[in-house]
Amino acid sequence: MNSDLQQAASVHRSGFVNIIGNPNVGKSTLMNMLVGENLSIITAKSQTTRHRILGIVSGDDFQIVYSDTPGIIKPKYRLQSSMMKFVHAAIGDADVIVYVTDVIEKIDKNAEYIDRLNNIKTPIILVINKIDLTNQQILNNLVEQWRKLLPQAFIYPASALEKFNLENIFSKILELIPEGQAYYSKDELTDKNLRFFASEIIREKILLCYRKEIPYCVEVGIENFTEEKNMYTIEAVIYVARESQKGIIIGHGGKSLKRAGTDARRDMEKFFDRKVFLKLFVKVDPDWRDSEQQLRKFGYIQD
Repeated sequence: MNSDLQQAASVHRSGFVNIIGNPNVGKSTLMNMLVGENLSIITAKSQTTRHRILGIVSGDDFQIVYSDTPGIIKPKYRLQSSMMKFVHAAIGDADVIVYVTDVIEKIDKNAEYIDRLNNIKTPIILVINKIDLTNQQILNNLVEQWRKLLPQAFIYPASALEKFNLENIFSKILELIPEGQAYYSKDELTDKNLRFFASEIIREKILLCYRKEIPYCVEVGIENFTEEKNMYTIEAVIYVARESQKGIIIGHGGKSLKRAGTDARRDMEKFFDRKVFLKLFVKVDPDWRDSEQQLRKFGYIQD
């Protein structure tokens, strides 16, 4: 092996790849597929992702630290303002930005973010997701429109759900991230702890089991997480904004809460690979979405 090949073989790449975009375009699905694990919860409802969640993929000569972020919205509560701070931070500290759109949303939605992307030097990969929902002519038109809006971006039509074109996206990411040492241990998968994933699994079931405004008024706090022999005992509080919402969450005779709890427990057992004993409680806190103390407790405000 000559010296050039030896040098190439010894190169290690490592970088932060931050995924941003509007709600419901498939950011979380894309990250889960790229990481190979369901780290971000996925539903058809907007604002499903509230936190910035890291997913770490490592190989012998690379480490990619993906970051899923909340969908871009105009904040109405302090909670949503904190969510948008995660997005702003993700734009500022990325080695590569993956901007996800789809074939459904209006191309000029949140134009101020497009302007911001046009004024940074960070490499941008634009993923046009959900191409299985359109035809080639419409897709070609979208690609041309995006070329004009983000001329410096590398554009990849894709279907995250069908895993279409993800290998090419991964290859481009690997090409764009800089040379450097790994930021995390090679066996780490995420920066979040088990408590976080327990709360997210419960919140996912609430998003799926309840309608209208209920899921958007809910937060989950893990009050106790104990390992006992081959089982986790978890006690969680579901916070709602109004007394009437508490009644809806619990349901007649507690049936609704029991269903959500059973679904959450089953998913936790798959995710944690052990038995889970889950206790759920419901508490009314009218101001939790605007309370600094509560938002700090739930991890939306960090020092």
